[in-house]
Amino acid sequence: MNRDFRQVDSPTDVLSFPMQEFPAPADFSAFKENDCSSFDPETGELILGDIVLNAERVILQAEEYGHSQKREFAFLIAHSLLHLIGYDHMREDERIQMEEHQRRIMEMTGIPR
Repeated sequence: MNRDFRQVDSPTDVLSFPMQEFPAPADFSAFKENDCSSFDPETGELILGDIVLNAERVILQAEEYGHSQKREFAFLIAHSLLHLIGYDHMREDERIQMEEHQRRIMEMTGIPR
Protein backbone atom coordinates (compact mmCIF):
# COMPACT_ATOMS: atom_id res chain seq x y z
CA MET A 1 0.00 0.00 0.00
CA ASN A 2 2.85 2.38 0.75
CA ARG A 3 4.22 1.84 -2.75
CA ASP A 4 0.81 2.14 -4.39
CA PHE A 5 -0.35 5.27 -2.59
CA ARG A 6 2.88 7.11 -1.69
CA GLN A 7 5.33 5.72 -4.26
CA VAL A 8 7.60 4.62 -1.39
CA ASP A 9 8.65 1.01 -1.91
CA SER A 10 9.18 0.04 1.71
CA PRO A 11 6.95 -1.09 4.56
CA THR A 12 5.34 1.53 6.77
CA ASP A 13 3.58 1.39 10.10
CA VAL A 14 0.50 3.42 9.24
CA LEU A 15 -1.18 5.23 6.38
CA SER A 16 -3.78 7.98 6.68
CA PHE A 17 -6.36 8.70 3.99
CA PRO A 18 -8.11 12.01 4.76
CA MET A 19 -11.55 12.49 3.19
CA GLN A 20 -11.94 16.16 4.12
CA GLU A 21 -9.99 19.31 3.45
CA PHE A 22 -9.53 21.74 6.30
CA PRO A 23 -8.90 25.47 5.78
CA ALA A 24 -6.44 25.14 8.68
CA PRO A 25 -5.63 22.17 10.92
CA ALA A 26 -8.62 21.25 13.10
CA ASP A 27 -10.68 24.15 11.70
CA PHE A 28 -14.12 22.57 11.46
CA SER A 29 -15.87 25.85 10.58
CA ALA A 30 -16.18 24.97 6.89
CA PHE A 31 -18.38 21.94 7.56
CA LYS A 32 -22.12 22.46 7.43
CA GLU A 33 -24.40 19.91 9.05
CA ASN A 34 -26.60 19.71 5.95
CA ASP A 35 -23.62 18.81 3.72
CA CYS A 36 -24.48 15.18 2.98
CA SER A 37 -21.08 14.42 1.47
CA SER A 38 -19.21 15.12 4.72
CA PHE A 39 -21.47 13.50 7.30
CA ASP A 40 -22.64 9.94 7.88
CA PRO A 41 -26.37 9.99 7.11
CA GLU A 42 -27.18 7.49 9.87
CA THR A 43 -25.15 8.96 12.73
CA GLY A 44 -24.63 12.56 11.68
CA GLU A 45 -20.92 12.22 12.45
CA LEU A 46 -18.30 13.94 10.32
CA ILE A 47 -16.46 11.39 8.17
CA LEU A 48 -12.75 12.12 8.50
CA GLY A 49 -11.20 9.32 6.45
CA ASP A 50 -9.42 6.03 6.94
CA ILE A 51 -6.43 4.80 8.89
CA VAL A 52 -4.60 1.61 7.86
CA LEU A 53 -2.27 0.06 10.41
CA ASN A 54 0.40 -2.52 9.58
CA ALA A 55 0.06 -4.62 12.74
CA GLU A 56 3.22 -6.64 12.12
CA ARG A 57 5.29 -3.47 11.73
CA VAL A 58 3.66 -1.84 14.77
CA ILE A 59 4.47 -4.84 16.96
CA LEU A 60 8.10 -4.85 15.77
CA GLN A 61 8.42 -1.11 16.41
CA ALA A 62 7.05 -1.49 19.92
CA GLU A 63 9.82 -4.00 20.61
CA GLU A 64 12.46 -1.78 18.97
CA TYR A 65 11.38 1.29 20.96
CA GLY A 66 11.06 -0.67 24.19
CA HIS A 67 7.47 0.12 24.97
CA SER A 68 4.14 -1.72 24.87
CA GLN A 69 2.23 -2.64 21.76
CA LYS A 70 -0.72 -0.71 23.22
CA ARG A 71 1.42 2.42 23.39
CA GLU A 72 2.65 2.02 19.80
CA PHE A 73 -0.83 1.39 18.40
CA ALA A 74 -2.27 4.32 20.39
CA PHE A 75 0.50 6.67 19.27
CA LEU A 76 0.07 5.79 15.60
CA ILE A 77 -3.70 6.17 15.80
CA ALA A 78 -3.28 9.60 17.43
CA HIS A 79 -0.71 10.57 14.79
CA SER A 80 -3.00 9.44 11.97
CA LEU A 81 -6.06 11.12 13.43
CA LEU A 82 -4.14 14.40 13.45
CA HIS A 83 -3.42 13.88 9.75
CA LEU A 84 -7.13 13.25 9.15
CA ILE A 85 -8.00 16.65 10.65
CA GLY A 86 -5.45 18.55 8.62
CA TYR A 87 -2.18 18.45 10.56
CA ASP A 88 1.09 17.60 8.86
CA HIS A 89 4.80 17.55 9.69
CA MET A 90 6.54 18.49 6.47
CA ARG A 91 7.83 21.82 7.81
CA GLU A 92 9.62 22.28 11.13
CA ASP A 93 6.85 24.45 12.63
CA GLU A 94 4.24 21.86 11.60
CA ARG A 95 6.33 19.05 13.09
CA ILE A 96 6.66 20.86 16.41
CA GLN A 97 2.93 21.56 16.57
CA MET A 98 1.99 18.01 15.63
CA GLU A 99 4.39 16.49 18.14
CA GLU A 100 2.93 18.65 20.90
CA HIS A 101 -0.60 17.52 20.01
CA GLN A 102 0.54 13.88 19.95
CA ARG A 103 2.15 14.24 23.38
CA ARG A 104 -0.99 15.83 24.84
CA ILE A 105 -3.26 13.16 23.35
CA MET A 106 -1.10 10.39 24.75
CA GLU A 107 -1.09 12.02 28.20
CA MET A 108 -4.88 12.49 28.11
CA THR A 109 -5.37 8.82 27.26
CA GLY A 110 -3.07 7.80 30.10
CA ILE A 111 -0.46 6.35 27.75
CA PRO A 112 2.47 8.77 27.95
CA ARG A 113 5.95 7.99 26.64
